[in-house]
Amino acid sequence: MADRVEATRVEQLEPSGPPVREIGVRRWLRENLFNSWYNAALTLVFGAVLAWAIYASLRFVFVTGRWEVVRRNLTLLLVERFPRDQLWRPWAAMFILAITIALFLGASAAARRGDPTRQRPPLTPVEVARRMWPLAFLAAALLLLSRGLLPVVLVVALSAATLGARLAGERLPPWLRRLRYLLLALGGVAAVEVLILFGGEGWERWGGLMLLLFLAVGAIVLSFPLGVVLALGRRSRLPAFRLVCTVYIELIRGVPLITLLFMGAFMLGFFFPPGFPRPSPVVRALVALTLFTAAYVAEVVRGGLQSIPHAQIEAAQAIGLSPPKVTRLVVLPQALRAVIPALVGQFISLWKDVALVSIIGLSEVLNIAQRITQQTDFRAQGLQAEVLAFAGLVYWVGAYWMSRESQRLEKRLGVGER
Repeated sequence: MADRVEATRVEQLEPSGPPVREIGVRRWLRENLFNSWYNAALTLVFGAVLAWAIYASLRFVFVTGRWEVVRRNLTLLLVERFPRDQLWRPWAAMFILAITIALFLGASAAARRGDPTRQRPPLTPVEVARRMWPLAFLAAALLLLSRGLLPVVLVVALSAATLGARLAGERLPPWLRRLRYLLLALGGVAAVEVLILFGGEGWERWGGLMLLLFLAVGAIVLSFPLGVVLALGRRSRLPAFRLVCTVYIELIRGVPLITLLFMGAFMLGFFFPPGFPRPSPVVRALVALTLFTAAYVAEVVRGGLQSIPHAQIEAAQAIGLSPPKVTRLVVLPQALRAVIPALVGQFISLWKDVALVSIIGLSEVLNIAQRITQQTDFRAQGLQAEVLAFAGLVYWVGAYWMSRESQRLEKRLGVGER
């Protein structure tokens, strides 16, 4: 009896419920980084290495880096041989593209508000900053290197025009919202035409960052629909169509990109009749990049098509949908949603592969960065680190931004969730 009374007293003294645990950062550190002696040692070692790397990088950027070579050749890195008295053309093209894209996004947001199945929370300034900070970081670096007032004014005006177009796009009439994809295509064509028409320079004089953007964006826009068609063709019931698509995909995927670039540069002209104008080297590089990427996109999309249960196709056919509608409304949306990570990974690879066009005589950012160290004022001064850091920043910003946008799209569409 005395034992029972003592046990009851002990239970009353002990706190009821689960024990109180540490919360916050301290708890996370204890459970993930310092949960054992060897994890604590590894944390300290790698933390010291990371701190040293951050210190060395900041010291290189702000103290020891000799950025004069980049600052004096900034225009060369951006547009290369484009005439300096016509630099207003790239600025005008950027304004057209920014306004067109902003109108498209505003019209798309307004169209979603009218569809209860596509409702999304409105964009906040914090969300916009989170999505656009890589591009803003690159723009800030370019403005710091330019050291001029006019670029700052133009960037501010471009930002204001983009914001105004975004708000105007939400107020477009319904009939014009339905034409937003056509408006986006016309804006892209108009931006290119501003650069080459009415006394402008042709593609053969493009270079630097402008050439990199043109080849990468152009190849992505052209290779995606071509890859989708090839993927559908490889699964077609028509033997001839299926054979042609299969042979094309396997042949292109078995050939290195460098080989296709050489073939485009030296053999593409033989496929045109005598007297027909030959395409410029930029167009030949664009064709090679498009054909190469389309083959890989086709295999990625084919994997998504194979993941669709056949029962869904039979159900769509049972309610009277024709085969094209089954593909467009049932199969393709689910297949493309499932392969977003692989598609964006292929486009990031294309973004970096554009650097290979230097082997056929084209000058993008990396090629120019390597050549400017041979100028008389900078020769044999060990400035490769500065110019390669600038080129690496350009490629990293593009690849990282695409990767983050891909993750945002996956989260919004629920990729990988059930």
